[in-house]
Parts: sequence; C-alpha cells; structure tokens
Amino acid sequence: MLKRHLLPVIDKHLQTGKVIILLGPRQCGKTTLLRMLVESNQKPFVWWNGDEPDIRAILPTATSTRLRQMIGTTGFLVIDEAQRIENIGLVLKLIVDNIPKVRIIASGSSSFDLANRINEPLTGRKFEYLLLPMAAGELTANFDELSERRMLHHRLVFGSYPEIVKHTGNPGELVSQLADSYLYKDILTWERIFKPECLEKLVQALAFQIGSQVSYNEIGQLCGLDKQTVERYIALLEKAFIVFRLPSFSRNLRNELKKSRKIYFYDNGIRNAVIKNFSTIELRQDAGALWENYCISERMKKLKFTQKACNCWFWRTTAQQEIDYIEQYAGRLHAYEFKFNQRTRPHLSATFKNAYPEHEYAVINPDNYLEWLDLNTDN
Repeated sequence: MLKRHLLPVIDKHLQTGKVIILLGPRQCGKTTLLRMLVESNQKPFVWWNGDEPDIRAILPTATSTRLRQMIGTTGFLVIDEAQRIENIGLVLKLIVDNIPKVRIIASGSSSFDLANRINEPLTGRKFEYLLLPMAAGELTANFDELSERRMLHHRLVFGSYPEIVKHTGNPGELVSQLADSYLYKDILTWERIFKPECLEKLVQALAFQIGSQVSYNEIGQLCGLDKQTVERYIALLEKAFIVFRLPSFSRNLRNELKKSRKIYFYDNGIRNAVIKNFSTIELRQDAGALWENYCISERMKKLKFTQKACNCWFWRTTAQQEIDYIEQYAGRLHAYEFKFNQRTRPHLSATFKNAYPEHEYAVINPDNYLEWLDLNTDN
C-alpha cells in the first residue's frame, strides 16, 4: 500500500477534537488513506458512505439523539463522499457539539458543495486538507530516488495517479479509463451544464495550451461559448481538481502583463488522455510544455502537502520577455525556468533583474528537479 505524506499530518490533528476535511479528485487515494488512518488508530469505527442511498436519506434530518445511536460507543467516525449528503455541515456540527470525543474525518471528491456546506457550520471546528495524485516526494519515499529518476519519462506521459503508479502495464488504457469515468462526473452531477460537449472541447483546448497564456475570448470562439461561460467552466474544472490557474506577476514595469493567466493540469496523464496522445517523450513536439506542466503541478502538490504559505505567478512583458514561474516567500522573490533539455543555458531577463533586485534564480531540469520537489526540504 502506497504511503502518503498527509497520513501522519492528519493523524496528529485527529487528536485535537476538530473535524478533518479531506478533499481531492476521484481516484487519488482518499478512501485508501482513510482506511490507513482507521487501521493506524486501532479503534472501533463507524463508516458512512455518501454514495449509499440510505445514508443520504437518514443523515440530513437526523437529530443529535439519532446520531448518537448511529455512532454508538465507537470513537471514530468516517464519512466518505460527504459532498453527496445534504446538510452535511449541520450534521457534523451536531456531532461535534453533542457527542464529545468522537474523531471525525469527512472526505469529498469535489469542492462544489462540500466546502460551501461546511464552512459556516464548522467555523473554527475543522482542519481542511487536499489530497492530489502522488507527488514526486511521495514517490521517492515509497521507492527510491534512482527508481523515480528512471520513471521520469513515464510520469511525464502517464502521470502519477496511484492506480497508474501501482500498475505499469497498459498505463495509457488505465489513465484513459480514469479520465473517461471521472473527469466530468462531479461537474455534470452538481452543476447545470447545458452543453457538455462544449465543456469537453474546452478541456481539450486548455490541454493544447499548457505553458501558454490563455485568452477566454479565443477559447470561447473555439468551443462555441461566451467569455462568461468559459470563465465559469474553468472555475468548475478547478473545483474538480482537474486544472489550476497561474496569474501573471506585475508590480513595477509599465509593459508587464497584468491580467493574463496560464492554466495547468494537476496531472500530466489526464492532460494527455484528454488529447489522446501517449507517445513517448522522445517523439513528442510538446516535451517542453509537458515538462513545464509537470514541474509546476508537482510544485503545487509540494506547497499544498507541506502547507507552505507562498504566492505564485508567471512573468511576461509585452516585449515577450518571460519567466516560467515565480514564488514569493520569506520576503523574497524566487524565479524559476524549466528546461527539459539540460544543454539549454537560459539567462534571466535583465529587465526583471533590474526591476526586482531582491530575488533568487534557478533553472529546474531533470538533474535537480527531485531536490526542488522534496517534501522534506524548505527550498
């Protein structure tokens, strides 16, 4: 069973008496992590699954007395797929307020309703975590650094969902099934999507534009959608943990792009499944874009898993000067370029260097990427 970085973090906070909320895309390992937490605590537990019709029928109107009867004397309650249960926030509040000493974990495969339904009722009563496909730092901990370096080309093409990591045979078929079965499930379930075929075209258009600036107007013309609908659909894709936005950095210079954005996929395999291209990295025209998407998505995993406070951007001017990725933490800017070809020797823009002298600069390539993505370091 693959070990996850969040396991000891969540286990520690279980002792505080607050509700643990675990969010993440489908098939990223949430249920497995919950079972590992239950086993490690070695206590009797109750497991409610929001996919079960009787659970969805009983819980929304249950009183504290009924909830106490359902939980019994066990000290551990797990609610899986909690976003499917109406009034789940109020249910959890009743348990916390009336049934002391019960450790509670609720998981959800989307942030559509779960986050909205729990925020107000559980103010000050919860810790929230995001579980994503396996991070490079987790993979080196489960295997070893040399093995993971040897798997880099595989990760760039097929991604790192747990199922893909465990079964290397037919990875293209596995990730395609994953994308076909789960990619739009939460969006179509929870939101009124009148043109699902346009949503699919939108995801494909985004997949072809990773590493490039995204224009909502241009995307809309390609997909037959207006700008407002494109923005709404992209927001939904973010809430389903399929993509994330990276805004542009701008402070000093008149010619800096101020309202632009790039959009990346949380997993390279899902991106390649969307465009139906699993060619080896040596044969691809988009190897550089895949490397950029991989590095930035893996960095996002590290920041979320380690809960590091950090602002993130890309930088570009109207004169086409560009930096792939910028972070701000500890009072400094940290600028990064991603180069899959290790023979490439990029140079930091003199314009950026002069405008922002308080910075650090690094090139991330296949030689040093694992050090940069190590979950146990603060770089």
